[in-house]
Amino acid sequence: MNPQKKYAITFACSAYCLLLTAFCNAQGMHFSQYYNAPLLLNPANTALMPDNDYRVGVNYRNQWAAVPVPYRTYSVYGDLQALRNRNYTNWLGLGFGFWSDKAGNGDLSLSRIEMNVAYHVQMGESAMISAGVSVAQAQRTVDFNKLTFDRQWDGFRFDPAKTNGENGYTARTSFFDLGAGVNLAYFPNENTYLKIGMGLAHLTQPKETFYGQENKMGMRPTGNVDLLVKLSNNVIFNPSVYYTTQKGAMELLYGTQFKVNVSDPKQRTVTALIVGAYHRWNEALVGTLGLQHGQFRFMTSYDYTMSSFNTATKGRGAFEIGIVYEGVYGEFSRTRQSFNCPRF
Repeated sequence: MNPQKKYAITFACSAYCLLLTAFCNAQGMHFSQYYNAPLLLNPANTALMPDNDYRVGVNYRNQWAAVPVPYRTYSVYGDLQALRNRNYTNWLGLGFGFWSDKAGNGDLSLSRIEMNVAYHVQMGESAMISAGVSVAQAQRTVDFNKLTFDRQWDGFRFDPAKTNGENGYTARTSFFDLGAGVNLAYFPNENTYLKIGMGLAHLTQPKETFYGQENKMGMRPTGNVDLLVKLSNNVIFNPSVYYTTQKGAMELLYGTQFKVNVSDPKQRTVTALIVGAYHRWNEALVGTLGLQHGQFRFMTSYDYTMSSFNTATKGRGAFEIGIVYEGVYGEFSRTRQSFNCPRF
């Protein structure tokens, strides 16, 4: 590729990211494996675990690696149950999370530290309601020294070694953020579990600007439906759908997973293979593959871009990894079963 074409593509992709920042508050942090990012999905998910007392997880996403300005997003989170009643039917959930997103030659980045609290109340033998809130501090930065400008073009060629006139300037802005959500779970028997969740992010509509402008983030409602059905002693069917919208932009992601028990019946520890496929409306087809062994779950997914941006990405959308570990406080806690949920 000749230098002029290379820098033209770089400029175009950088401009694309800056336009996202101007009109869509930049790309909000998201994962195709939304089911492996429960605290980001809805604060009411905090410590909503039928068989375990705590969990920790990490997520990593590399998006649009084929263009000069890829997105890289990762998260680390953890949550636990506290103040449980004697029958393990009501409890408090506490959680924390750190998220980071970086994109483009200027390292346009968003870092976010969040604390979650939720409370879960079982209603009768077959339903549970949960409500949660999140409190976060976020910071967005961009390093203008890493960007290129027209003054580095002399009319014949582009000289990246020539100063861009920004003098190493790094812009920073920070804001306080609030979110809330509710879940309703229904579990009529040991073979069926249905969860319907709704959340609302950016309740305070914080200002997000590098220049002191009145650029407020729009409230972002979310919805999620998750169904688990045990089809046999060795197969669990798990369709789900996720939807969110903000200032006219929207994301709809839906699909299913199959969890297949592949462990030896003589073994106490269950090993399961996880396969699935999802579709992000008007954007990408997502394939998933994972393995669960005891308390560990490791999953990978790949987004194949199907939108008009496919020309630039050559179909290479995003690669993602999700790792989750769930555990219990002790042997007494291990034997409990607070509510029905399909399990091997």
